[in-house]
Amino acid sequence: AGPAPASIEEVKRRRRQRVEEGGTRTIIEEPGNRTIVQEKGGRAMIRHDETERMRRTSRDLRRERRPDGGNLTIAIRPGGIEVYSEFDSSGRLMRRYRRDRDGREVNLIDNRRFRRGAPVILDLGPVRLRMPRERYILNYERASDEDIYEALMAGPVERLQRGYSLDEIRYNTYLRDRMRRIDLDTVNFDFGAWQVHPDQYRRLERIANVINRVLDRRPDEVFLIEGHTDAVGSDIDNLTLSDRRAEEVAIILSDTFGIPPENLVTQGYGEEFLKVPTLRAERANRRVAVRRITPLLARGR
Repeated sequence: AGPAPASIEEVKRRRRQRVEEGGTRTIIEEPGNRTIVQEKGGRAMIRHDETERMRRTSRDLRRERRPDGGNLTIAIRPGGIEVYSEFDSSGRLMRRYRRDRDGREVNLIDNRRFRRGAPVILDLGPVRLRMPRERYILNYERASDEDIYEALMAGPVERLQRGYSLDEIRYNTYLRDRMRRIDLDTVNFDFGAWQVHPDQYRRLERIANVINRVLDRRPDEVFLIEGHTDAVGSDIDNLTLSDRRAEEVAIILSDTFGIPPENLVTQGYGEEFLKVPTLRAERANRRVAVRRITPLLARGR
């Protein structure tokens, strides 16, 4: 509770930590409804509640408790558009769909077929790339709008075995790597900060225009905004910094450029994927990237 933190120092002061499973799991709760789970001997993963991001573009948002302990969140936007997000009793997103003014439903995310508590870490190998790397990972500054559109509309670079849950996509590098990526290298962040300076907002205009162009054709598309940091600082601090950077960019894309927030999901990866391999402070590593993940998602029961 309380106002949103403005700095990593404030986040650290307001953290609450506990140990579970006989000391094998550490849970760190942060302001902004973020939870970091650190398994003993394993990597830390961060989870967050996207409700507040949905609230920003809604004229009303209400939450209904369900008999099974889960809840349903309904965000009502101007014009009568309703976005429904169903969560189970552990807070896991089960389904997200939008009901338009004419009553038509657009299914965005559907995790109902996946058993609660099932492992989300997959045994997948690296992608065998059959295209030039500069086409697979686009440099935003050098790419044309058509290049960006083509990259976001492209299918997986390797055949998929099945459809996957959102958590499987969030937490498996080799699965995400099946989709092409746009590195937003023109938007960088100050050391230890997640805020984007307003004078940088226009640098996001081109990617926003292309995403809106995709959504005009296919309103059920889902895009992942990934956040990253450099290697300076603790793993936990960098994880929350990167997650907040991804959320900040998603907020700008919706608030400034009109992208529906329900078509965006965000995730931070800390210092795990350095663009420039150095342990020193490096602005190029403090960045965000965008992928279309719809082809990876399982849909329907």
